[in-house]
Amino acid sequence: QVQLVESGGGLVQAGGSLRLSCAASGRTFSGYAMGWFRQAPGKEREFVATISRSGSTTLYADSVKGRFTISRDNNKNTVYLQMNSLKPEDTAVYYCAGRIGAGVSMQGRGYEYWGQGTQVTVSS
Repeated sequence: QVQLVESGGGLVQAGGSLRLSCAASGRTFSGYAMGWFRQAPGKEREFVATISRSGSTTLYADSVKGRFTISRDNNKNTVYLQMNSLKPEDTAVYYCAGRIGAGVSMQGRGYEYWGQGTQVTVSS
C-alpha cells in the first residue's frame, strides 16, 4: 500500500506561482507513473499533468501547457507541480495520484493511489 500526501497549496494572486509537492511512502516510488489532477467546485475532476516512471515522458492538459511543469525526484519519493502564471480558473483542489507499473495516463481511473488533495486558490 502507498500513501500520498500533497502540500504547497494556498492562496495566490493571479500571475503568481506555487509549487505543489506530493510525498509518497514506500520504497517503490520509481515504479509509479505519477499524475496531478484537479477538481473545482461543481466540476468534474480533470487531468492536469503526468510523468513517467523515469521522468522521461510528461504530458499536460492544454489548459496548463506552458505554465505548469511536473517533475519528480525518485530519491526523495516526491513528485512536484510547479505552477506559474496562475489564473483564477486554476482554483481547485489538486490531487496527486500514482499508477503502479504503468506508463503515463490522462485518465483518473487508471491510477490506483490518491492523495487527499491540497487547495489552490487564485484571486483576481
